[in-house]
Amino acid sequence: MNHNVFLALQNNEEARSLIEAIEMDNSDASVVHYPAMVKIDCPGGRLVVNRETVESLIGRPWDPQEIHINLISLSGNVEEDEDSFALVRSH
Repeated sequence: MNHNVFLALQNNEEARSLIEAIEMDNSDASVVHYPAMVKIDCPGGRLVVNRETVESLIGRPWDPQEIHINLISLSGNVEEDEDSFALVRSH
């Protein structure tokens, strides 16, 4: 059974720090850059975007809800709180 989850984000300046944070916090993530988007696959069935990691990269407070500004598509069940945005695959 395939337990991959993925995010597709716009390929723009604002999303670059999000992508870097995702790579830092998800060692098994694979990132593919396309002209208009960046697709991030995570085979482990969980992908997390941590508020604290993003804030350290952008140098300002960041609300995980801000990911929706650059989000194109996703696969997985969304788990959100004030500290993270996560995708999980139910087993």
